Amino acid sequence: MDTLQTIKETKLIAILRNAKPNDILPIVETLYKAGIRAIEVTMNSPKALESIELISNEMKDKVVVGAGTVLDAESARLAILSGATFILSPTVDKDTIRMSKKYGAVSIPGALSPTEILEAYEYGGDIIKVFPTTSLGPEYIKDLQGPLPHIPLLPTGGVSIDNVTDFIEAGAVGVGLGSALVNTKVETNKAYFEELEQKAQAFYNKVH
Repeated sequence: MDTLQTIKETKLIAILRNAKPNDILPIVETLYKAGIRAIEVTMNSPKALESIELISNEMKDKVVVGAGTVLDAESARLAILSGATFILSPTVDKDTIRMSKKYGAVSIPGALSPTEILEAYEYGGDIIKVFPTTSLGPEYIKDLQGPLPHIPLLPTGGVSIDNVTDFIEAGAVGVGLGSALVNTKVETNKAYFEELEQKAQAFYNKVH
């Protein structure tokens, strides 16, 4: 699977933060059934590298898996060696971007201001994660399109079922979905996975 193309086509990256290792595969399989094809495992999650490897091995031709909250180049390298094909960071770190590109992974550094966004793109970022967008909303993405129309933007933080369409219509190539989609703070059971599939399907339908 072409990672960059998959992200742009699916428009949704499901963020798994602190998911229990035993829940990883059932969650990803449920998201896949609803049409989601890009999965991010945050590096500050328990057994993050093992989870990335598990998804990469078991769902190889179905989803692309990436590592999130990557703060340095060595973490990026370890994630890529575990099977991650895209690397997301909350900040702009030149060495992390370079390491991602060196290993052929898609680089998605995080930036907020126009200066940071342009810098991240010029360093080699393929898509720029606009973070955090919780208080800025879709209008900010629209404003950025004026001076920076050539830079693919992925807003993360504050994206909900009510505004996801607005973000895409404002010019975002996709969005990062955290707890609005995957709640990892509750116990999983049959009802949990049914609700997760319904939420994922609702998000998918909003942007396709």
